[in-house]
Amino acid sequence: MYKDHSITVIIPCLNEEQGIEQVLQRMPQFVDQVIVVDNGSTDRTSDVAKSLGAEVIREEVRGYGRSYKKGFSNATGDIIVTLDGDHSYPPDAISYLLEAFLHLEVDFLSASRFPVRDRKAMSFKHKFGNLVLSIAMSLLYFRWVRDSQSGMWVFRRSILESMTLESDSMAFSEEIKIEALKCPNVRFAEISIQYSSRLGEIKLNPWRDGFNNLFFLVKKRFSKRK
Repeated sequence: MYKDHSITVIIPCLNEEQGIEQVLQRMPQFVDQVIVVDNGSTDRTSDVAKSLGAEVIREEVRGYGRSYKKGFSNATGDIIVTLDGDHSYPPDAISYLLEAFLHLEVDFLSASRFPVRDRKAMSFKHKFGNLVLSIAMSLLYFRWVRDSQSGMWVFRRSILESMTLESDSMAFSEEIKIEALKCPNVRFAEISIQYSSRLGEIKLNPWRDGFNNLFFLVKKRFSKRK
């Protein structure tokens, strides 16, 4: 519990046995539920996560968004916190983010990776791609978002009921922010965090995922809401 709020942390993983160990070892004691969604790993990700006390759920259909939807359906906390299993997002920043979340009295808080202080954490190509996508999202939805692709969020589990989350892929990271911005009763904010170099294999394909995410932004903006 954190100030009378139960906390669930959700971590999607695909072959992250090296990173998930570091993430879970640094997980704050006040977290009530830690869900690791194993998206078809072939290494020891699940075994390592279980040995460190996490609740491991398998999602056999590959996809970043697919993993999160699986995790959300099993979450019990009042507040959900997300981060990646590669140790690029800081688990010890969770208390800082929760404090900001409660102080700002918001419903969705996105952790921006910018400015990137660790030069090794993100290549120029990735920085440029993130900038393009963030500008595109900001123009399409009339709200400045510094990091549309961030994978670390803090939000009230109750707001999921008012969201239409369709993406099963990497575009899910921008879609959940779009849904938060579009919901009239959801208060949105963004705050910077320290972003670090990942541990383990890089799975992001910058050109393919970048163009797919840009296409998704435009498609979602001009499609009729179900």
